[in-house]
Amino acid sequence: MDTILKSNEIYLHEAANLVATCGTTNTFIFEGEPGIGKSSMRDPILSKLRWAPERFIYIDAALLDVGDLQMPANRGEYIEFLPNKMFKHDEPVVVFVDEIGKASRPVKNALLTLLLERRVGSTYLPEGSMVFGATNMATDGVGDVFEAHGKNRVSFMRIRKPKAGFKADGSVDPHSWAEWAMEHDVNPMVLAWVRQFPHCLDQSYVDFAPDEKIDNPYVFNPRDMKQAAFVSGRSLYHASRILDQRDRLSEVAIRAALVGTIGEQAALDMQAFISLADELPPLETVLAKPDTTPVPTNPAACVIQALNAVRRVDREHVSAWITYLRRMPAEIQFMFVQQAMRAKDRVSFYTKNTTFTDWARENSWAI
Repeated sequence: MDTILKSNEIYLHEAANLVATCGTTNTFIFEGEPGIGKSSMRDPILSKLRWAPERFIYIDAALLDVGDLQMPANRGEYIEFLPNKMFKHDEPVVVFVDEIGKASRPVKNALLTLLLERRVGSTYLPEGSMVFGATNMATDGVGDVFEAHGKNRVSFMRIRKPKAGFKADGSVDPHSWAEWAMEHDVNPMVLAWVRQFPHCLDQSYVDFAPDEKIDNPYVFNPRDMKQAAFVSGRSLYHASRILDQRDRLSEVAIRAALVGTIGEQAALDMQAFISLADELPPLETVLAKPDTTPVPTNPAACVIQALNAVRRVDREHVSAWITYLRRMPAEIQFMFVQQAMRAKDRVSFYTKNTTFTDWARENSWAI
């Protein structure tokens, strides 16, 4: 993965750390393409702060009217603007203003006091509270605008689009989509497809000149007014959940759902790729006869089989699986072990298994 960042770019995990570290004194607004994970920063921020989920307030600014934030109350001699109940807390909170670039002008004006002063109407948030926001880039063409006078009140930066992140040796780059996907139980077939077609994430429309044709059919293309769906980290996750239910859906339903989730070209290519998985020996057969069950000759099929095993091999069958795994290419072995060690509910299966520990000693150079 290209690790050179532009001067105003930041990784997603670093954005979350900025909020948790400097959010009491600074307001950060993060822009980025649709589907790259801007809205998923809640958990890393709360984890860093060690705060309960109830202390995180999510606001979708695009859906708000001013009355959703504050309402006037007649106090006789004066009018006081009272905040929405969600802002009333005894402890400091984190307020995330999502889609702030799509908010109406009156809502943006009302939100500016929240961004700058930690105040809604006449009420201040508890001392120590944090406020940050997210928006799409203006060039995305989805209606996001953040005026100069607003930008001057905040720290405005861009979140880098995560790359696919698969290395040739089977490992994954940090800060990549693959790193995130393997921690969030993304379907092995989706992982393997992205490994085979990394340009579905590695390219962006901003990589093309304004007068240059965007010839990548997978990526978000703001110039194509007919584009209904495209590949992003978010849409791949939703595609994964569809494929989790393959046994309960018809091929027609799967194809239509994938087209509506990741776009037509990506859906057709993914279905063709999935046909490889259907030709693989069932994992039950592999575990019953690990010495004789054929090993796939297609590298992509090996990836699917190995990633599937991460999720499905139980304590009783670790030895059988490692016996079979040893017959696969070295990079597949390394990839499997790397991911198995991240599966917190299964690590003990392997570290207490003699067959696995023998493999680890023999391959200590790789782990």
